Amino acid sequence: MSGTSEGPTPAADLDRSAVTESDIDSTESGLLVNRPPAYRSVFAAAPLAMAVVDGEGRIVDANDALGALLGGGRTGLVGRVASDLLDLASDPRTWHAYREVLSGRRAKLRCTRRLKQPDGRSLWAQVTVSPLDADTPGVLLSVADVSAHRDLQARLRHLQMHDPVTRLPNRTLFFERVSAALEAEVYEQSGTGRIGLCYLDLDGFKAVNDTLGHRVGDLLLAAVAERLTECAEQAGQTRPSVPLVARLGGDEFALLVEDSTGTEQLADLAESALKALQAPFDLAGHRLNVSASIGVVERHAAGTTATGLMQAADTTLYWAKVDGKDRWTLFDPERNAHLMTRQALASTLRPAIERGEFRLDYQPLVGMSDGRLRGVEALVRWDHPRFGLLSPNRFVALAEEDGSIVPLGRWVLATACRQARQWQLDNPDDPPLFVSVNVAVRQVWDSDLVADVAEILAETGLAPHLLQLELTESAVMGSAGRPLQALQALSDMGVGIAIDDFGTGYSNLAYLSRLPVSVLKLDGSFVRGFQYEGAGSPPNPADQVVVEAMIDLAHRLGLTVTAECVETSAQATRLRSIGCDTGQGWLYSRPVSPDRISELLGTETYAVGNP
Repeated sequence: MSGTSEGPTPAADLDRSAVTESDIDSTESGLLVNRPPAYRSVFAAAPLAMAVVDGEGRIVDANDALGALLGGGRTGLVGRVASDLLDLASDPRTWHAYREVLSGRRAKLRCTRRLKQPDGRSLWAQVTVSPLDADTPGVLLSVADVSAHRDLQARLRHLQMHDPVTRLPNRTLFFERVSAALEAEVYEQSGTGRIGLCYLDLDGFKAVNDTLGHRVGDLLLAAVAERLTECAEQAGQTRPSVPLVARLGGDEFALLVEDSTGTEQLADLAESALKALQAPFDLAGHRLNVSASIGVVERHAAGTTATGLMQAADTTLYWAKVDGKDRWTLFDPERNAHLMTRQALASTLRPAIERGEFRLDYQPLVGMSDGRLRGVEALVRWDHPRFGLLSPNRFVALAEEDGSIVPLGRWVLATACRQARQWQLDNPDDPPLFVSVNVAVRQVWDSDLVADVAEILAETGLAPHLLQLELTESAVMGSAGRPLQALQALSDMGVGIAIDDFGTGYSNLAYLSRLPVSVLKLDGSFVRGFQYEGAGSPPNPADQVVVEAMIDLAHRLGLTVTAECVETSAQATRLRSIGCDTGQGWLYSRPVSPDRISELLGTETYAVGNP
C-alpha cells in the first residue's frame, strides 16, 4: 500500500499497521509525518513509545507515549538528538551498531538502557531501532518500559543465587564471585592481585540434626550465618571491602576475601570466626555448643582457578579436622605435595607389582663374637618411574591399607628365598646365609601365609631354617587365633620367627614364653644410648642395664638377640660385652645389592665400616 494513496484505509490494512514490536521491522516506505491521517492517529495513540529519527539522528516526530516517558511532551522532543535522550552513545558497541542502522548498513538494533524520568525515578527500557524503508532515510525508534520484567528477573535471580535457610549467597553465586575475582582484567587493573578463602565446616552438626531434627538444625545454620556475617562486617571496617560470606551446602560456609593483603589478614578472619562460634546458641529451648574447622588458602590471583582454589581449601579443611578440629589450618604446599604423592603412589601400587618395579636390597646381619656374616635382611625398594627409588616407609603403609601388601609380600618372600638359595649354590664351601623377611599382619589375615611359605621353600629349594620372618612387636604380642596358629605352624616347619623393634610396643614379657619366637631384634633407640666413645657426655648407665636385662631374659628363654642401628665400634664393643648375638647397622654395611653380598661371602671376618 502506497504512502500517498487517497481514500479510506481498508480494515485489514489498519489491523496490519497496528504498532507492535514485531511489526516495527516491517514499517513501509515514507516518513510517518507524511502518512495519511489514519496512520498518524495510530502512531499518536499507540501505547508503545515511538519516534521517527532522520539520517542525522535527530527526532523528526514522536508520539505522546514517548513524550510522557521521557518528559517534555511530544513536541518538545522534535529536533532533539535521539542518542542523547536514550543514552545510546555511552556504550561503544551499541553506539557503533546504532550508527550502522542510521546509515542503512544494519537491519536492526535492540538494546536495554536505564533511563531517568522527569520525576527523578529511573526505569529500564528496551530500545528498538529499525530502518523505515530503502527509499526513505531515517529510522523508526520504539521504547518499551521493561522495569517490571527486570525487577522480576532480579527477584528470581536473587532466589536462585541465595540460600533459603540462611539467606546468604549460595554456591552458584559464590563461584561467580570467585571466577570474576580471578579474571585478569579485574586483578591487574586494581587491588592487590591476591585472593583469600576461609572454608568452614561445623564440627558435630550431624549430631544436632540427628538428635533434635532438621528444624533446629536449620535454626542453627541461620544463627551461624548471622555470626559469620558480623565477623565479615567487622573485618571490612578496616579493609577496602567486606568479605563475602556464603553457604556452600550442608554445614559448609565460605568467607571470600577479594584483594587479600596476605595470610595475616586471612588468619585474623579465621580466628575471629572461631571465636564468634564459641558462645552457646540458644535455639528453640535448646542450648547448643558447636565448633568449626577452617581451611585457609591465600595466594596470587594470577594462575589460580576457582577449581584449584576450592581443592586447596577442601584439602586444608581436611587437615584442620585431622589435626583435632576446632581450629584453622593454613594451606601448606609441601604437605599438599606429600599428600598428592601419597595418592599417586596408592593408585599405582598394584600395577607396579605387575610391572616389576620393585627390587630387593640386603643388609648384613653380623655375628658380634667373630664378625662373620651370618645372614641378611631383605629390604624392598620401589624403583618408581616418576619419583625415583623409594624406601619402604614411603609405600608399605599404603600397601597395607589397600591390601596390595599381600601380592607384594609374596613377591618379596619368593625373591629373597630364591636369592638366598642362589648364594648357597654359588658358595658351597661357605656356611649358608639365612635371609630375614618382614611380614605384615595383614599378610597373615588376608592370605594363607603358611601355604605360601611352604610352596616358595619347595620351589626354591631353600631349607626352612635359612628363612626368618620378622613381625613387629605390636603385631606379635597381640597375636591370637589365626595369627598365632600361623606362627606356630611356621615355627613347626622350621622357619625362624623374629620380633622386630622389640622394646617399643607392648613389651608384655609374658607373651615371650607362649609365642613361637626365636629372635628378638632390639630397637635402635636402645642402641643409640651406647654411643659414648671417650668424648662428650658418657652414656646413661640405665640404658646398658635395661639392654643387658633384656638380652639375659631372651637367652634364658632360649632366644637370640639382634641389635639394630649399630653405627659405632663403641656400641658394638658394649653390645658384645653384654652378650648380644648379632648386629645390624651402618657400622657393618648399608643395605646393598645382591652382588655386593656375594663379594662379602667368604671373607674371614666382616670388614668393619665397609660401605
